[in-house]
Amino acid sequence: MYFVTTKRPEYVLFCTTPSERVAVALTEKQSAHLLVRSSPEADWRMLREWDANVYSLTDFMVRLRGVDEPADPQQFLEFLPRELAHGR
Repeated sequence: MYFVTTKRPEYVLFCTTPSERVAVALTEKQSAHLLVRSSPEADWRMLREWDANVYSLTDFMVRLRGVDEPADPQQFLEFLPRELAHGR
């Protein structure tokens, strides 16, 4: 899987999956966000948030390398460390 980097004013980094149903983003305060939406026209909603100093977005994205984009965005949680997948 690959990610497409784009701009969103509230983030220093914002990347979407090819389907644009899932995004990973980083705030200035080093908060990582896993965001989902039902369609490219829908609003983003937070699926998971964590401290990027504990687990970086780069590490998360590297784990997804070579994986087909899951049909269900909830499946992205399986690629987070256990303590983050079941966290906030």
